[in-house]
Amino acid sequence: MRFSGIRVGLVGPLPPPSGGMANQTRQLAELLERDGARVTMVQTNRPYWPLWVSGLPVLRAWFRLVPYFWLLWKAIGKSDVVHVMANSGWSWHLFAAPAIWISRVRGVAVVVNYRGGEAAAFLAKTQRIVRVSMRRVALLVVPSAFLQQVFAGFGMQASLLPNIVDLSRFHPRPARTTDAMHLVVARNLEPLYDNATALRAFQIIKSDFAHARMTIAGSGPEEARLRELAHSLDVSDAVTFAGRLDREAMASLYRTADLMINPSLADNMPNSVLESLASGVPVVSTNVGGVPFMVRHGETALLVEPSSPSAMAHACIRVLRDDALWSRLSLAGQVEVERYTWSRVAPLLLAAYQKAMGRD
Repeated sequence: MRFSGIRVGLVGPLPPPSGGMANQTRQLAELLERDGARVTMVQTNRPYWPLWVSGLPVLRAWFRLVPYFWLLWKAIGKSDVVHVMANSGWSWHLFAAPAIWISRVRGVAVVVNYRGGEAAAFLAKTQRIVRVSMRRVALLVVPSAFLQQVFAGFGMQASLLPNIVDLSRFHPRPARTTDAMHLVVARNLEPLYDNATALRAFQIIKSDFAHARMTIAGSGPEEARLRELAHSLDVSDAVTFAGRLDREAMASLYRTADLMINPSLADNMPNSVLESLASGVPVVSTNVGGVPFMVRHGETALLVEPSSPSAMAHACIRVLRDDALWSRLSLAGQVEVERYTWSRVAPLLLAAYQKAMGRD
């Protein structure tokens, strides 16, 4: 087994709630253990205890951070390498940076796995603070060439470590049905992901496909506003707000889909796009961030400019009307996603760990 005997301290969020980084962290822990590593997990989003603390903003930070620092100290002390799943904003300052500094104190090599489509804005504001911590890191890895370029622009070198997709879970359905087109959006209900544009595009799509329906899988602060928008657009009867789904439910949802829409305003390497490709579902996405680094317009997906319901709708209609295009995108996506399987990513991760530990 590739990782046999390597003790990995894995720091990051876990489901619930299900989300891109949380799902990737859980999947990585499972795959590493299956491949022989001894994983000690330090969860950054542990539930508050006692529960009543969650309603007290200042106090709850202490109730989460003090146990987190203690668990970090213990886990890092029995690790050969620490793998930190990092993101922008307060997540960096409260969780990633402390993991780096405690690893430094304990003399354990750190691999920072940075992700998130807003890295450029975050680094522009905080690069001096981030650099201080990054100088203590053995290796920085990112899931896309897009983030490589972002970090290079701030004088920081990053290696590629793609996201992982499980083809045993995400796979195509046996045959496509065409009686009622089903469109899926799999982003949380936050302004960054611009689900409103997807709803407005869907209204246009309904003029060509009267029986089309849409499922939005995600949760967030915009839910009430989006439900009101769906009602005002007169599409609420055809739109299902499914909430956050676990990975098994998401896999099942993709197998009922005819098209996946990714309307985000900023992005890195969205798992929802990879999972859709693996499920044989054509993708129409905004041409932002790392998305054009993972799919090619007209070959493995269709890309449109952000915040344009008409452009998104017309791209969707084009795919849904053209069976040959639908099939070509579906098959090309399934081939493309092979690059993101564990068998392809594991050697890169092992090389990263060995380099960090000085064994390369």
